[in-house]
Amino acid sequence: MPGKLLPTTVVGSYPQPDWLVDRAMLSKIVPRVRVRELWRVADAFLGQAQDDATLLAIRDMERAGVDVITDGEMRRESYSNRFATALEGVDVERPAMITNRAGRTLAVPRVVGPIRRLHPVELRDAKFLRANTDRVAKITLPGPFTLAQQAKNEYYADDEEMALAFAAAVNAEALDLQAAGADVIQLDEPWLRNDPAAATRYALKAIDRALAGLAVPTVVHLCFGYAAVVREKPSGYSFLPQLADTIAGQISIEAAQPRLDLGVLKDFARKKIVLGVIDLGDPRIEPAGTIAERIRAGLAYVDAERLIPAPDCGMKYLSRELAFRQAEGDVRGRRDRAAGARVAWRAAQPVFGGAKFSRR
Repeated sequence: MPGKLLPTTVVGSYPQPDWLVDRAMLSKIVPRVRVRELWRVADAFLGQAQDDATLLAIRDMERAGVDVITDGEMRRESYSNRFATALEGVDVERPAMITNRAGRTLAVPRVVGPIRRLHPVELRDAKFLRANTDRVAKITLPGPFTLAQQAKNEYYADDEEMALAFAAAVNAEALDLQAAGADVIQLDEPWLRNDPAAATRYALKAIDRALAGLAVPTVVHLCFGYAAVVREKPSGYSFLPQLADTIAGQISIEAAQPRLDLGVLKDFARKKIVLGVIDLGDPRIEPAGTIAERIRAGLAYVDAERLIPAPDCGMKYLSRELAFRQAEGDVRGRRDRAAGARVAWRAAQPVFGGAKFSRR
């Protein structure tokens, strides 16, 4: 939003309706391979149902007053698996099993040949969003480092080579999304913190390859995981200051739930900061004054022209009721004068906005 002070945004995902997905099943997993049984709708009608859910998400975000919206990622089982499993060279029929750093066993795609993007994956999503809103439209893609971390390499000489192959596929997709009218393109890279040594060696190279040639604003998002999945979070990132050197114009971070020391933002004088100011692990409606205070804390290190308030992460794992209540409750931020009239107004856009959500 050129010239708009503290424009609000969402990170990406929005709660999918219960009539679309089995939310009880979803609450137990963040899929890396396809999980068709998550969807409650038959194949013949699934596309229509996903369109309807996307329209609901768009309208909710518009009514809430969010400035930079997404399609809510309604067509995805997770933020990454839809794109990852659409690529040639990735075997999803016979997944590999890996153990992550939390000790959980996960089914992940096996990379068994050259990674190639044969066709667009999210192009229709971008066109649908662009056709159904006049707001600034952001489309998210899984980042190449995270894609490589979530796959078993059985083809490339090393994981760096595999990550760069993923980066080329992401870049081809991003260029198509830009041509389709996406105003902002975001790479989700939460796994940068999982292996900081590997990230130091080649993450920036892969990210910059994925963003090469884009003219629209670009974002790299990293976090500690969905609040519904990761309860205890560290107070600092193992890989963050290094992102000051990426070509991405914006860095999106989770800060509210982990009580992040915002002093790290001093390293990002040339970037816009998408700052997480909504703790998605708190089932209560956070007072608008609390949100305003988090914004003010960010303003101690980032000029208002470079700060973009947001929730910590995607809202996929919230109940729809909680998402509605958060938006309604944050309207009270209009009465918070402590941050000054303009800042208080932006804090009141609940993360979002002033309008109440409709149940229709």
